[in-house]
Amino acid sequence: MLIFLHLAGGLIILLIGGEFLVRGAVAISERFGVSKMMIGLTVVAIGTSLPELVVCVLAALDDAPGIAVGNVVGSNIANVLLVLGAPALIMPLVCDHRAAQRDGLYLFGATLLFAIVCATGQIDRWAGFGFLAILAGILILSYRRAVKSNDNSLAQATEEFEAVMPRSLLSSLASVGTGVVGLVLGSKLLVDGAIDLAHIAGVSEEVIGLTLVALGTSLPELATSVVAALRRHADVAMGNVIGSNLFNTLGIMGATTIVQPVPIPRSIMSFDIWVMIGVTLLLLPMLFRNWPIGRGLGIVLCGGYVLYVFAQFQGFSGIANAAG
Repeated sequence: MLIFLHLAGGLIILLIGGEFLVRGAVAISERFGVSKMMIGLTVVAIGTSLPELVVCVLAALDDAPGIAVGNVVGSNIANVLLVLGAPALIMPLVCDHRAAQRDGLYLFGATLLFAIVCATGQIDRWAGFGFLAILAGILILSYRRAVKSNDNSLAQATEEFEAVMPRSLLSSLASVGTGVVGLVLGSKLLVDGAIDLAHIAGVSEEVIGLTLVALGTSLPELATSVVAALRRHADVAMGNVIGSNLFNTLGIMGATTIVQPVPIPRSIMSFDIWVMIGVTLLLLPMLFRNWPIGRGLGIVLCGGYVLYVFAQFQGFSGIANAAG
């Protein structure tokens, strides 16, 4: 029971800390005259990925690579299957935005690159710097494209945080400070609880990272996509998934491996990486063929995620590893 309290408490503190940090950072950025479009592209996008980043860094420093890599790979799988599937049960999603199509190609390329690097057995610092450089290039291209096409979706991402944003500079700084403390404390509780649960339950740290930790850190994306579906903003829901997966693959793993090179568990390389490539490939016909994500496909996607989690706890990835 104490372990589950650690996990639940760590996750709650982590998510609340991330929210405080982003709202404070948005308020400070606006106070200094940064455009909403730039805030949406950098402060909001990076800030909402900080929970995953802190979890991965602490897991890597605690010599728990299964949790660090599993968090990224599992989150990417959950984002496609669950974060897109669940909102489709509420409202069918159709995305015909060209920007999402280009970003989908970026994501597929980043996923393949990530898999190739993982095949070497370890992500070293040079690869981490390379991942961050590629991500920076994508952000620059995205910003220029948004300015040229007068796309206000990045500004809309900022507006989501303005309703309850701190109003004074002092309260904004306090919000950022509270968020940083919450991120560190929540991540520490979550990682320690995940390691203890793996030992007591008799499963690998990879399984816990790929399922419980990954699902927990994907909850903000799930909430955002559900709200977008209710507002009939399919582009926002799809963009949320693509952007989150890009940041996970290039930003989170890039920054983590600069702090601490991460060995890749064989079970993840033999099974879960392939699942991640498959579900990412599944996005492309949805984007380029304008396939509607209706309730039927939503059920299939959510069912696929349930099967994936079931396979993890049945040790299927370990069997695939042994077969490899």
